[in-house]
Amino acid sequence: MAFPFSSSLAAPSSQPAPLQPRLHLPLQPPRLSLLPFSRPFALPLRLSIPRPILPALPHALSSSSGGEDGDNNNNNNSGGGGGDDGEDNDGGDGPDNRGEALFVLAQLGRKLESLPSDLAAAVEGGRVTGEIVRRFNELEGSALFRWLLQFQGFRERLLADDLFLAKLAMECGVGVIAKTAAEYEKRRENFVKEIDIVIADVVMAIVADFMLVYLPAPTVSLQPPLARNAGAIANFFHNCPDNAFQIALAGRSYSLLQRLGAIMRNGAKLFAVGTSASLIGTGVTNAIIKARKAVDKDLVDEVEDIPVVSTSVAYGVYMAISSNLRYQILAGVIEQRMLEPLLHKHKVLLSAMCFAVRTGNTFLGSLLWVDYARLVGVQKVQEEA
Repeated sequence: MAFPFSSSLAAPSSQPAPLQPRLHLPLQPPRLSLLPFSRPFALPLRLSIPRPILPALPHALSSSSGGEDGDNNNNNNSGGGGGDDGEDNDGGDGPDNRGEALFVLAQLGRKLESLPSDLAAAVEGGRVTGEIVRRFNELEGSALFRWLLQFQGFRERLLADDLFLAKLAMECGVGVIAKTAAEYEKRRENFVKEIDIVIADVVMAIVADFMLVYLPAPTVSLQPPLARNAGAIANFFHNCPDNAFQIALAGRSYSLLQRLGAIMRNGAKLFAVGTSASLIGTGVTNAIIKARKAVDKDLVDEVEDIPVVSTSVAYGVYMAISSNLRYQILAGVIEQRMLEPLLHKHKVLLSAMCFAVRTGNTFLGSLLWVDYARLVGVQKVQEEA
């Protein structure tokens, strides 16, 4: 019996084998389209750059914007800054002052060694503000101020008041005219008869006017602290301001006792100045009187010599009390606290107002001196014959 499928199983088929399917994969995976809600995610990379270390800026400097605000602060405080009256906290803002001053030096492209030694020491000790350093740099732009800044006394006063030199010129310029006019106002018809006394007063004015502006002027103190073995009295007066009413620099303040000490210290100095000036003035006047008597014999009985010692002591006391108080109030209250904050942006008007006030003060001082000299008996009214 034949099986129908046996031949096919036993012998290989004469037809070709069917083809086997093959899967070809691409070398790179296909790029899928972005879903509508998908977005690229940024890699969380951070670049850390270290900041340069700069001196710390105080709040007063960081809040100011350029020269105008600096000028405002400058004149408001007359070269100073912040705090003031009454309480003792000397050196409280020293580190801030030091950082501010060094920052200003860096802005100006200057080194600490380029400053005078006393100013550099004050910067290191935090006793001056950056505005003082800026003012010093500005003043050095003038040949005259650069020369005056070599002297410590002028340096301390010019840094506190950039109009100090103008005020000094005003006082000395109007001194002779104002005092002569005041002498005439008091003496009137006796002016010629008392011309020798007038000359003595004018000569004393020329010598004393300079010191009357110089000594009571507000200053930026650049003097180093005294040695520890210095006496208590020396330390006390060393820490007193030059003007009893001046605005204190940032980081310093003066007690009421220290401000009273400033009046006493300047009074002692002006007593010495007044007495010396009067000795010169009366000496010159007596020499003129003797020369006039030698020429005109009729003046021997009419004109008397001026008492040198009593007049000199009286003038010294007058300067220690009247002149001392008037000029301290003028410089510290009227000019620094009243006129400068109002007119600090108008230097010409400020100078004109200072000129007017100082002229009036000089004239008032001459009137007061005549009355005082007659009261204490060093000058006598010449009676009409």
